[in-house]
Amino acid sequence: MPANLSPEYKSAEAAFRSAREPKERLECLREMLRTIPKHKGTDHLQGDIKTRIKQLTEELAGPKKGGARSGPALVIRPEGAAQVAVLGPPNSGKSALVSRLTGAHAEAGPYPFTTRFPQPAMLPYEDIHFQLVDLPPIVRDHPVPWIVNALQPAGAALLVVDLPDPACLERTADVLDLLGEKRVSLLADWDAALAPPDPEAADYDPFAVRLPTLVITAKSDLLDDPEGEAAAFGELGGFAFPGIAASAETGAGLDAIGSFLFQRLAIARVYTKAPGRPPDMGTPFTVRAGGTVHDVARLIHKDIARSLRYAKLWGRNGRFSGQQVGRDHPVSDGDVIEIHA
Repeated sequence: MPANLSPEYKSAEAAFRSAREPKERLECLREMLRTIPKHKGTDHLQGDIKTRIKQLTEELAGPKKGGARSGPALVIRPEGAAQVAVLGPPNSGKSALVSRLTGAHAEAGPYPFTTRFPQPAMLPYEDIHFQLVDLPPIVRDHPVPWIVNALQPAGAALLVVDLPDPACLERTADVLDLLGEKRVSLLADWDAALAPPDPEAADYDPFAVRLPTLVITAKSDLLDDPEGEAAAFGELGGFAFPGIAASAETGAGLDAIGSFLFQRLAIARVYTKAPGRPPDMGTPFTVRAGGTVHDVARLIHKDIARSLRYAKLWGRNGRFSGQQVGRDHPVSDGDVIEIHA
């Protein structure tokens, strides 16, 4: 990490890490470039910032008429409680899994590279949704140059493995190696992966992508002992990822995926109400554990967040029954808030 970074730069970098949308991340990158101290020690970081500004600017510009960039978006705007990248080697069963989980009609076939562009679909869980993004297979012979930008908005990953494939171990290791070369880490320790990075650490990299990862055995119906073979796979490969044995064919194990994501991502559902009216218990706003009243206000509208004065809060089991709280008050799953701006 270069020395003597200004507080303005650090603030812009923190905003970049928390930004949800590509346009917002581009604004943060430009502010990082504007505020970074210009000296030899920051040359490499300045180059990284300029490269990402160029890539994101081109992506936001969209398809060009008659140009080579015509085609679907390569970076998907996050929606729902969290964006979850679906990764794996060729023919691992990613697309069939996403189709079964979400009801989307993603193209799937018994041949590799069916998925060529990011394919978003929504996984319902109780009264919220997780956005799954099915990405092209990761393999050295067919590199995906835009994969890092596509993974930037993700909050977690599903690594889909095909245990009946005799080469499953080697192909999974290749996925991890190829992503690692692009400064993308799939991490087994969800708590560590979700913790804010330490800017003072010697190995700190502001553009590293660190995704807590759940391994999905998507073809467990083809195995005699799915749990045992999954455990052997982890032991032989040195993979400590949590895992779920599932089947896109029979539906076995699929219900556990949404529950796992909800618990491990520590999602808090917050419901809103207008003064003098009952709360809207239909579609909640979602934040992560530690999220505040101000974070919820930002999800409602940025102008409301700016003019926020206070909120009244009703929690589960009678906790904070209409109590007035400030903008920095943390919210919990099931809270009802009444915004006063």
